[in-house]
Amino acid sequence: MRGTLTPAQAHKQYDEAVSAYRKWIPDPTLRMEFGRQADDYFRACALGVWQADNATEITPRHVEFYNAIYSGTNASPSALYWEVATGVAGYDLFQPPAFFQSLRDYDQRKGTTLSRRFVDQFTLILLLFAAVDDVVSESEAGFVNACADSLLALCTKDGLSGDRPPLKADEFITKPHPGAPQPAAPQATEQEPAPEELAQEEEPQPSLEELLEDLDSLCGLDQVKKDVKSLINLVKVRKLRQEAGLPVPPMSLHLVFLGNPGTGKTTVARLLAKIYRSMGVLPKGQLVEVDRSGLVAGFVGQTAIKTQEVIQKAIGGVLFIDEAYALVNQDSPNDFGHEAIEVLLKNMEDHRKDLIVIVAGYSELMERFIHANPGLESRFNKYFYFADYDGGQLFSILESMCKKNGYTLSPEAAQWAKEDLETLYQERDENFGNARDVRNLFEKAVSRQSDRVAKLDAPTREQLMELLPEDLKESEDETT
Repeated sequence: MRGTLTPAQAHKQYDEAVSAYRKWIPDPTLRMEFGRQADDYFRACALGVWQADNATEITPRHVEFYNAIYSGTNASPSALYWEVATGVAGYDLFQPPAFFQSLRDYDQRKGTTLSRRFVDQFTLILLLFAAVDDVVSESEAGFVNACADSLLALCTKDGLSGDRPPLKADEFITKPHPGAPQPAAPQATEQEPAPEELAQEEEPQPSLEELLEDLDSLCGLDQVKKDVKSLINLVKVRKLRQEAGLPVPPMSLHLVFLGNPGTGKTTVARLLAKIYRSMGVLPKGQLVEVDRSGLVAGFVGQTAIKTQEVIQKAIGGVLFIDEAYALVNQDSPNDFGHEAIEVLLKNMEDHRKDLIVIVAGYSELMERFIHANPGLESRFNKYFYFADYDGGQLFSILESMCKKNGYTLSPEAAQWAKEDLETLYQERDENFGNARDVRNLFEKAVSRQSDRVAKLDAPTREQLMELLPEDLKESEDETT
């Protein structure tokens, strides 16, 4: 049965959600802008959620939750009742926050996904206020989804793509009988596969040799390639010992990927899932990628369900948890991330033969994450380190992107790119995005080249393909 959320707990969850997102913002000016505006903005959104639920009668809990954005323990001032009642009655149209434009501008310059991540946090925080009466209604979920969709539409308009599906509020609508058992997750494994799943199963799978060729074709990652091949040899020899009737010591295939963003961690994880399948270690070999927002819910009673649903999708393959360190809040032992970890550990034990988990993130933060729980330490004992790409490797990645997409670099453009990427590597800081920076450079170059070539009367095939130095360089208008 779902517990009743207290105002103090609401404050705690809200504060931790906002603080976690603030830490994701690398730029100090943008981080400060978000911090100044977030509380007032979410208070206004809470009024919209309650209006969507037809909350004509404002209760003390509404006022306490409204007050909880600023205070977890202080009593609500009596004047707040009037503020909430008139605010709910007079709530008009949803408006994006002022800082959302700044987030999108930053994403466009740096190739990050801050704006789309905000939409997920926004959804969870609004659901927190929907749970003021311990029920998330269809009308409340519909309002939250509509608001989130309008924010995502702005991202799409700006050409900002995401690397995972957005969170949907209707996943959290309270069922008619919240005390009844939740059969959804176990039933999912018993249903017959959909026709498209059967079609995927029947497709020929790549051989181990083909997958190793794909691994070798990746730029850089020399040590990671050696570690993957060593792991393959370990699995092979274990199978041979089993066939020979020799004892086989216990071995965990769960992995920790350490390294900065854009170093190929997801790509290698996807290859490893297929390699494990080709060797008979996993029956399916799919990769399910999530981060904290995909596992942790914003209010009492939902994190375990949400995490279990994600794990069900990953059974038979690999669950890849990016920035897994965000599941552990060192300052808050009661954070819902710990509940997600407990569900994860239980499933790793229950599905030892058909689930492999890979956790990834910054080296120092991941070390703290693994050592925060004895269960994690015992299951994750293999570490792959993904080094930053140097200038030459970044240029090779750019050349590969050009070749794959039918573009060529003029000799002058190639020389400029080599020097620029070398400088980018030598002067890298905490915002260095590795291959993501190269992808951002390439996409902007393609856009500038399109503007340039569109002005030509009858461009040749070569002109349609060639990138010039001016296509690669940012103009003064873009930097201001």
